Amino acid sequence: MSFRRPEIIRPPSEAGSYFLPLTSGCSNNTCTFCGYHGSKLQMRDPDDVRREIDALALYMTSGAYVAGVPDIVYSSAGGWDGKRLFLQDGDALVYPLRKLNEVLQHINEALPSVERISAYATPQDILRIDAGQLEQLRSLKLGILYMGLESGDDEVLRRTAKGVNAKQMVEAARRAKEAGILTSVTVILGLGGVEGSERHALETSRVLSEMDPDYAGALTLVLIPGTPLYDEWRQGTFRLISPMESLKELVTIVRHSSFTRCFFSSMHASNYFAVRGQLPRDKKKMIGQLERVIAEGDASPLRPESLRGL
Repeated sequence: MSFRRPEIIRPPSEAGSYFLPLTSGCSNNTCTFCGYHGSKLQMRDPDDVRREIDALALYMTSGAYVAGVPDIVYSSAGGWDGKRLFLQDGDALVYPLRKLNEVLQHINEALPSVERISAYATPQDILRIDAGQLEQLRSLKLGILYMGLESGDDEVLRRTAKGVNAKQMVEAARRAKEAGILTSVTVILGLGGVEGSERHALETSRVLSEMDPDYAGALTLVLIPGTPLYDEWRQGTFRLISPMESLKELVTIVRHSSFTRCFFSSMHASNYFAVRGQLPRDKKKMIGQLERVIAEGDASPLRPESLRGL
């Protein structure tokens, strides 16, 4: 089956990057809340990847087009500054290590202006690569990995079929950081449901603190039709928290997390209310913003349901 180029699903901070697909889908396709659930992982042929890199390099230096190269390459390159490149798809670090090294080397040679390469990665991806190999990837400009913690509560991780536990999450983050690779970790407000809300928030703050990421982002659960968690909600076995309850989870995570230096944000479009700041420096300010909205009980500052999305 020929490789199907994936839709662009990216972290908000990668808006200005060029998106280079190595895979399509996600190797960990069991998460009950995720749109990748049940997806089939495809690996792109390295020769095809190199052809795209070469075509991109030619366009960036001379504006020339290469016959047979998808239009998306040129439309993406049109506004690109040449500095950051994001490897698709759901966990590009699953790409075979030898081939990944070859691709990164080719990017470095053909596109020397690239300053940082990034990718989504599952903890499983990171844990199968030893320290020396991670350092080699860092030397080839793999500068940041985006990981989904989702929850620090092992029961929530088990129920949502994440495939790893909190201890493994912490170890994966530690390995990446020791190799000099920045870590950006996401959590999902509401993933514990109504009954597990408090424990989910407290355990998430504990595990986030142990991971001590450079960046952390909070999303709020958006149920996706066709996923098992959506079906649980329809059947009444999973109860969604309210918008105000999501803010209570968020303030709990901010209050109880302890970081060396982490930029924390809830700017994602799924959230009802946005805060951002450097922790621990801005902790008091961020908690105050959230507590004022919670105390007033006024939903008008919250993002309307119709404007929430992934």
